[in-house]
Amino acid sequence: MGSSAHLCRLIEAAGRLAIGGSLLPGAVVVTFIATAVLLEAGAGSIMLLLLLFLAAAATLYFVRRPRPVYLVEYACFRAAPAYRVPSATFVEHTRLMHGALDENGAAAVVSFTEGTLERLGFGEETCVPPSLSYIPPDKSLRAAREEAELVIFSAVDALFAKAASRRAAGQQGDDVDVVIVCCSVCAPDPALSDMIVNRYGMRSDVRSVNLSGMGCGAGLIAVDLAASLLRAMPRGARALVVLMEILSSSYYVGADLSMMAANCLFRMSGAAMLMSTSATGARFRLGCAVRTCSAAQDRAYRSVFQEDDDKGNLGARVERGFVAVAGDKIKANIVAFALRVLPASELLLLALSAVARRARSRRVVGTYQPNFRRAFEHFCVHAAALGVVDTVQRGIGLSDDDVEASRMTLHRFGYTSSSSVMYELAYIEAKGRTRKGDRVWMC
Repeated sequence: MGSSAHLCRLIEAAGRLAIGGSLLPGAVVVTFIATAVLLEAGAGSIMLLLLLFLAAAATLYFVRRPRPVYLVEYACFRAAPAYRVPSATFVEHTRLMHGALDENGAAAVVSFTEGTLERLGFGEETCVPPSLSYIPPDKSLRAAREEAELVIFSAVDALFAKAASRRAAGQQGDDVDVVIVCCSVCAPDPALSDMIVNRYGMRSDVRSVNLSGMGCGAGLIAVDLAASLLRAMPRGARALVVLMEILSSSYYVGADLSMMAANCLFRMSGAAMLMSTSATGARFRLGCAVRTCSAAQDRAYRSVFQEDDDKGNLGARVERGFVAVAGDKIKANIVAFALRVLPASELLLLALSAVARRARSRRVVGTYQPNFRRAFEHFCVHAAALGVVDTVQRGIGLSDDDVEASRMTLHRFGYTSSSSVMYELAYIEAKGRTRKGDRVWMC
């Protein structure tokens, strides 16, 4: 009777561990009960030690396993029709801007602008801020702040409204624990993240982070940073991530053609995301984030470089090999990412292909191209330019349907920098193509 009472007490203690919200998962509790049963039955010490070892291993795994992070809601900025700049308007504005040049110089600038716009694949609905409609453009800090307020507050207001309509957590500013803002070329003081904290009256203990100078890859960096911060905070914490680019302060007014490409490329855009470690009301779960840094390569480092021209005009120089560099960087990221997401059958075929190439080094043996459609249902390829989308499409064997969202984002909104993948996700959802359980790759 004494041993049976002892067993009952052990089982009762295990039940309290399971119900009381302890870190010990259910599997460990079951192992604990099984150990008590074996002890009651007089099992050998080896079996008991094995079960205790399994319990310790399971506990270590569940406690140290990265906490899942979810995308609760997101919203993209949509500019008013008054900010629309058709291609003809943009070319005419460029012509008037450079009217002081000689005839040959002005003709070269206009021809370059027309050719660049044609190659980019932009439609007639892309937008620029009001400050760039003036001649000369208003590049003041005041204009940059007005643009930032318009884009950020519009996107965040839309995000909170969508979260409130679904009764999701984090629908108000005081529910947010972390604020992260990405803007590559404009870093005013106070920071853009502090501007959000002030506007929405957030708590004094909110973590405020401002990322600048990270280029179009800042979106991935921000999401990874938000996930790391959320995993270190109490369960259910929420992070507001805003991706944008300021055009007012970065417009180039000189005549260097290599620095005029940025004027043609970037358009008014922004996106806001609400992330959390709570699955309540969440729409997506973050799988994994992989970043490859190519700053050590001179060609990549200099591909987009902010500097002064010969006349002292500040701008971003875009080298001729930019599209190839961007495509190569995305493909390098794909290689690092593939090992984590491809099914075992595809990895096996890839390994066999590599072995065959080594065994037949004197013959031409093609490399097996893995089928990424077996790992994902949707693809959001970074829409930097049509050439970049085409390079990625050929490199990983995607169909025209797979990259439709990228092409249409370029056509409707232009180059939206780090927020481009969110516009593409919004396009896929607007077309009703997503289903529960679908996997989305943002590259």
